[in-house]
Amino acid sequence: MRIGSMSNAINGGTVDDFIAEARAAREAGYHTFWTSQIFGHDALTALALAGREVPDIELGTAVVPTYPRHPWVMAQQALTTQAAVGGRLCLGIGLSHQIVVESMWGLSYGKPVRHLREYLSVLMPLLEGQPVQFQGEEYRVQGALAAVGSSRPSVVVAALGPQMLRVTGTLADGTSTWCVGPKTLSELTIPTLRQAAADAGRPEPRVVCALPVSVTDDVDSARKRAAEVFAVYDTLPSYKTMMNREGVDGPGGLAIVGTEAEVRDQVANLQAIGVTDFNAGVFTADPEERARTAAVLSEWL
Repeated sequence: MRIGSMSNAINGGTVDDFIAEARAAREAGYHTFWTSQIFGHDALTALALAGREVPDIELGTAVVPTYPRHPWVMAQQALTTQAAVGGRLCLGIGLSHQIVVESMWGLSYGKPVRHLREYLSVLMPLLEGQPVQFQGEEYRVQGALAAVGSSRPSVVVAALGPQMLRVTGTLADGTSTWCVGPKTLSELTIPTLRQAAADAGRPEPRVVCALPVSVTDDVDSARKRAAEVFAVYDTLPSYKTMMNREGVDGPGGLAIVGTEAEVRDQVANLQAIGVTDFNAGVFTADPEERARTAAVLSEWL
């Protein structure tokens, strides 16, 4: 299982801060460095800049929303970033949430599964340099892209429910999850994704799991802190459904917390159930706890 770290500066810092985070992840020996795209800097642009200065480490988006970007535009930007970083991009995409798509962007969220299926049907051939002749309900696209010096990045999708997972397994390279615990991963996410990929004749999919993590001697305080830091995710229906399925009361219940041995066992369990990449959301501000957490994660490097 590969270990990655998640950017904080993409939303709360400068571009230089973001590049410094990527450099720190590479110096720590992490396999991957991930960034969200919410209401701050553009993730793919920031990764293109970071990748020109920070070698070796894979750079991923977790995730770029699809609705504001036509799949042609997403493909063009991703291929450009892939060329800029020397083939180290993992393109993570997702639908975002109904409240964002409809209330903030003024777009329809009426048929999300159809949207994803059509989006990937256009995006994947374009990334592969193949011409697209697609006539759907949302997208009617004809043409091709030629990004000289680029190659197809791997594509993972923030798929949560069974229908989204089946579309993802059929058309993409894997999934990138947040607020999905080990019980749900082992019982729903991974088997559904693997079956869909097998039925489509695709390779075994990549499973990128992001969860809060902290080595600490005060578990109760850590869970309370995680509940406060990630409180917004408790208000989003898709994530709330995953937490209810897991049987936890909010993000605090999903956090991987405890002593070195306890955190080691929880991370090892993710690997045992089929997670290929752990995207560590280290949420403690305490320097000692951060160092202890990094030491445990380094055992997978």
